[in-house]
Amino acid sequence: MSRSDDLLEIQQVLARYAVTITQGDIEGLIAVFTPDGTYSAFGDTYTLDVFPDLVAAAPKGLFLTGLPVLEIDGDTATGTQPLCFVEHSSHDMRIGYYTDTLERTPDGWRIKTRRMTFIRRNGDHDSGIPHAFERSQG
Repeated sequence: MSRSDDLLEIQQVLARYAVTITQGDIEGLIAVFTPDGTYSAFGDTYTLDVFPDLVAAAPKGLFLTGLPVLEIDGDTATGTQPLCFVEHSSHDMRIGYYTDTLERTPDGWRIKTRRMTFIRRNGDHDSGIPHAFERSQG
């Protein structure tokens, strides 16, 4: 595969993340991750088994992402992608960026880790405020 092919495939995986989460397609959302993939925000890291509950507890709306800046090294990549989230009922916005690691798998490029950083009105960049989402104890 050429570098251009890798860039395009990774961009499509990241676009699929934004579209599937916007549409509430949890199965499609999980499919953009490696089986051991994780998502980090709000002071914690979530594995894919709890990711559906995290998404269900989160506000709904439009996930608008920009083109990522990517560094590809063989079968791994790192990247940063800007995000503007617009909540559906109030149109309140949250802005920030994702920091990702990706892997080439037999099924193509997938997200291994995705970390959210919020940009606050005061200019601070942080991982978010821990909130009421609790992992089920089982």
